[in-house]
Amino acid sequence: MTSSTAPADARLLLLDKTQVDALLSPDEVLRAVREAFVLHSEREGRVFPVVREPLATGGVFGIKSGDVQAQGLLGFKAAGFWPANRQRGGEPHQATIMLIDPATGRPLCLIDGNTVTTVRTGAAGGLGLQQLARADSTRLCIFGIGVQARIQLDFALRLLPSLREVLYISASGEPNAAFEAHFAERCRIAPAGDRNTAVARSDIVITATPGGGALFDLDAVQPGTHLNCVGADTRGKRELPEGLLQRARLVVDDRTQAQQIGETQWAPGTSCIELGDLLGGKATFERAPGDITVFDMTGLALQDLTVARLLHLRANETGTGTRIAWPW
Repeated sequence: MTSSTAPADARLLLLDKTQVDALLSPDEVLRAVREAFVLHSEREGRVFPVVREPLATGGVFGIKSGDVQAQGLLGFKAAGFWPANRQRGGEPHQATIMLIDPATGRPLCLIDGNTVTTVRTGAAGGLGLQQLARADSTRLCIFGIGVQARIQLDFALRLLPSLREVLYISASGEPNAAFEAHFAERCRIAPAGDRNTAVARSDIVITATPGGGALFDLDAVQPGTHLNCVGADTRGKRELPEGLLQRARLVVDDRTQAQQIGETQWAPGTSCIELGDLLGGKATFERAPGDITVFDMTGLALQDLTVARLLHLRANETGTGTRIAWPW
């Protein structure tokens, strides 16, 4: 992972969005994200305190960083949300990843992080569904029709072949032909007439919105339901109704982050398990038929770093990317 070139010969690898898209495969991302969770559980991978701050421009800026000392893996992702980008014809989520040589502090690889963030979050959601959702789940309700909603639903359909029907809720409440067309060959998909009814009828609920407030009523959640919660990733954000976490069996990606910026910030004393402990065998989870389960996803820096390492490796194998002189 680390560079062995002389200071005068050092080079920096740049990977843009098109190159990242070409290099990533869902199966490899799943393996990398699973590894990140297990490294976190075993405390072989460190996650440093998250920066997540509002800006005067109306955006939110964050930094997630960490390392795996035994693997020579070190880096960070600078990312956030700039809603005004929609008016510019651009994507409001923006992310850039940097891999750094831990022996020298020099940058090794600069990566457009938007696709990485999207796909690694989808993979994390899929792993959560595999561990926590009922194996006989057939109907899924998803809040959101954006980039993250698409990838969450893609991994759900990929990893849970029992799923047959999808109900979706857009911000406007209106049907979205493009969203439906994207999944029409893989499931029956239709807009939900009423959000509470859709939640009550579903085995799985995925929330992938900007996190502006509770998306449905507490009484809509029926025994046996599993919920993957993606949108609460900043102080003040929430998607779940008051009182739900107290009724649920809670799994998080990181206890501290979940209490600071996830759904768990609204019930910080709730008992929870980290998903990495389930994946690595430190903890076990036996679901009773009537259990309500929640996976509170805030996103681990280690997920970004293990996927970035994969990209760095594939780029070097294939000669992909732009290499520029970066002497010191």
